[in-house]
Amino acid sequence: MLQELPALAFGELTDVVAFLMEIDKLKNIQRRTKVLGTQRQENTAEHSWHFAVAAMALAPYAGDKVDINRVTQMALVHDIVEIDAGDVLVYDLAGRHAVHDLEETAAVRLFGLLPEPQRQHFHQLWLEYEAGETADAQFALLLDRLMPVLMNLHNQGQSWVENGIRLEQVLTRNAFIGDVYPALWEHLKHHLNQAQQNGWLK
Repeated sequence: MLQELPALAFGELTDVVAFLMEIDKLKNIQRRTKVLGTQRQENTAEHSWHFAVAAMALAPYAGDKVDINRVTQMALVHDIVEIDAGDVLVYDLAGRHAVHDLEETAAVRLFGLLPEPQRQHFHQLWLEYEAGETADAQFALLLDRLMPVLMNLHNQGQSWVENGIRLEQVLTRNAFIGDVYPALWEHLKHHLNQAQQNGWLK
């Protein structure tokens, strides 16, 4: 259990400062993917940064219906709940289902540290991302799924190999990318089939 920090007074900024110090814990949440060229697992804060930069870099390909500023905001808040709920492998469907209520409770606690209107803004962004129904959320979900796939394609399938992931799992779990960005999905399928031939996927 991480040590609780003392609350320091900053006038009207006190709650915001407390929230910012609390989310520092995201740097301690380890993911399955290792930082390229190292034996160190990336943490969730690093993943969120990578996701946000990906949103900015891929903005020209997002389409007119996507507000890339909102996508970038989703990237930065989408996994804050892992401070309380931890990281669950995307292909562990039972684990993802089991952690759902814990994540909702975490969202209430963590975003609840903020004053209004930030509290509602952050929480609504997270809820929209989780629902995945708007154009912004769908593009954000695409990027969130894309980044670990790209990482694995560039590190000999490290987390796929370590977790015994099958090609069918990756294709099924990420098939929605084809609905959002068909051309990208065709490229990914080609590389995923090659990854299986390389022995990186079962």
